[in-house]
Amino acid sequence: MKIRSFEVYILDLPTIRPHQLAMHTITVQTIVVGCVTDDEGREGWSEVATIGGASYGESTPEAIKANIDAYITPLIIGQDPNHFDRIMNDVAKLVRGNYFAKTVVENAIIDLAAKAKNIPAFELFGGQIHKSLPIAWTLASGNTEKDIEEAQEMLEKRRHNIFKLKIGKGDPFKNVEHVRSIKEALGDAARLTVDVNQAWDEDTSNYCIAALEAAGVSMVEQPLAAWDFEGMSRLTAKFSVPIMADEAATSIQDVFRIAKYRAGNSIALKPCKHGGMTQTKKVVGIAEAAGLGLYGGTMIESSLGTAACAQLYSTVSNLKFGTEIFGPLLFKDNVTVNDIKFENFEVIVPDGPGFGMEIDKEKVKHYAREFSGKQEMMN
Repeated sequence: MKIRSFEVYILDLPTIRPHQLAMHTITVQTIVVGCVTDDEGREGWSEVATIGGASYGESTPEAIKANIDAYITPLIIGQDPNHFDRIMNDVAKLVRGNYFAKTVVENAIIDLAAKAKNIPAFELFGGQIHKSLPIAWTLASGNTEKDIEEAQEMLEKRRHNIFKLKIGKGDPFKNVEHVRSIKEALGDAARLTVDVNQAWDEDTSNYCIAALEAAGVSMVEQPLAAWDFEGMSRLTAKFSVPIMADEAATSIQDVFRIAKYRAGNSIALKPCKHGGMTQTKKVVGIAEAAGLGLYGGTMIESSLGTAACAQLYSTVSNLKFGTEIFGPLLFKDNVTVNDIKFENFEVIVPDGPGFGMEIDKEKVKHYAREFSGKQEMMN
């Protein structure tokens, strides 16, 4: 069993509504899909999502594809996918950073290795602890009445009772009032968190977090710039409401630093941030040892990437803040034949071979920016 080829596609998927963040408003989400093929013709598939090209992080979709094609693929051809940890360890010696690109490669290899054994991928990471996971929904219209109406609809459908509000764009003080109004309307029927996406300075954070804490918000995510570990440490010490590190919690070294200096008392997990599933499990270990709360984060992946995240998160004993892997619900279409199931305020963890999803190659063709030269693989 040897790796024969690795192909990468950039896809643009339309969303059901605009999704507003501090740095970008998503109407079309760009994902990067990878396909690894072994010498017997078996395939493994993976996905990472990016937000606004270069507006969220350093990994643009174009750079992810270029670096995989030019630098990572030559290192993995001929390797045994069962030894995915060794493969990625060797890649890390020659390719620095590029965590999103490494995630595309590693996850596809893991999907292939698990399919070859006819087991779910979570069996390769200690086995499943949870069959379903609490699932949050992001209210990101920016309109108070629309957000309240949307949240009440989700509660009635028993789809979500945890809601995140993106409040990094615009006037911070008006945004706090926006959150306060929604919390007042929903009361104890729902738990509210907020994500600032690095948009505030420390003075603004001091005022706004105090107001959010008084309003009953249950967590504040990344209020300060990712580099500001000292500021995050001061906020964590000052407030009772949990302060979550997201953009700051990238490598395992970053997470160790956060734990050491208490630059946040909780961590948002995202395999693409950390460089793959094996690195994410290391982040989990550091956080658990330091007593940090964990959150199953998302980059707003489609069904394929969401399945991979769900399987990995199902192996984590305690996700204190649940998950927000709602991506498939935000897209008008997805790239798999089967769908992720959401019910009773939870996401059901797929349990088929690999990540439990069957790729729809016609959808990949339809949404891919280009696939010239790849027709044989896609047929």
